[in-house]
Amino acid sequence: MTTLSEPGTRKVRRATMSDVARLAGVSIKTVSRVVNDEPGVHPDTAERVLAAIEQLGFRRNLGARNLRRGMSTGTIGLVLEDVGNPFYSTLTRAVEEVARTYGRQVLTGSSAEDPARERELALEFCSRRVDGLIVVPAGMQHGYLVPEMRAGTPVVFVDRPAGDVVADTVLVDNLGGTAMMVNHLAGYGHSRIGFLGDAPDIFTASERLRGFREGCARAGIRYDESLVVMGPHSDAGVAVAVRRLLAGVSPATALITGNNRITIMVLRALSTLNTRPALAGFDDFELADLLSPPVTVLAHDIAAMGRAAAELLFARMEGDTSPPRRLVLPADIIPRGSGEVSP
Repeated sequence: MTTLSEPGTRKVRRATMSDVARLAGVSIKTVSRVVNDEPGVHPDTAERVLAAIEQLGFRRNLGARNLRRGMSTGTIGLVLEDVGNPFYSTLTRAVEEVARTYGRQVLTGSSAEDPARERELALEFCSRRVDGLIVVPAGMQHGYLVPEMRAGTPVVFVDRPAGDVVADTVLVDNLGGTAMMVNHLAGYGHSRIGFLGDAPDIFTASERLRGFREGCARAGIRYDESLVVMGPHSDAGVAVAVRRLLAGVSPATALITGNNRITIMVLRALSTLNTRPALAGFDDFELADLLSPPVTVLAHDIAAMGRAAAELLFARMEGDTSPPRRLVLPADIIPRGSGEVSP
């Protein structure tokens, strides 16, 4: 019986073509011909090689083979903020679906909103010679990607723009959507509207705050800084903020949340209170329509964002040299009940 364990250790190394050739009693060249489905191998010999491959669990190193031939590695890289967030899992699925139609696989990593981690992941993917890269930026400095882009690796930024490079970008209408939500709540008589957003140095958070300000101006509502709470947030911090916003002689009668995670934190906080303000959140989330009351959201097609980013990337990979594009996808209100109540 052939073993691939090193003597005196429990570590098992990967099988090589040499191992397959030795077990099958053939040359390495014959194994190569069978693996690459080349002609000139007797059926009995091929069957013997395939049996050895199956027994040893041999797998070709496609990346190394393709690099030697100057071919595509068959992969693209996707750097996300947090793959555990349903927003990004939906985005990933959409990118994977497009990649599959082009015969590519997707390598994915989470930056955890850390610019250093984003850079590390992006450059690691580039070192693996991915054919292209999609990035949800965690920071504002992306000059480190310029050498890779000049070397021919196309890069598309999604959900947030790059800070200091010009590249294809796919965004959602953060400003216009939030302004529309303010106007929606104002239409039900709300003039004291609170806003809970993410960290203001995040592009989407700052744009949604700008949209909140603009929405107040459009609706003729005085913008009150005391009704704005920016992150990063925790459940405990949001609970304190919600109690403050809903207290006092002139409390908020409605709340707008800046993303799906903040919406869920606010719902937890409200579950402990008797007061129930109108509530509307940016980003839809699972089961939002089944809560009591169902949650009004400002929704956008996350899958469409992922598909658009992937299609842009593959267009570049196939030779599109037109100027960088900036796509801004719309956001629409889904009124479900939590926001459609008067003060």
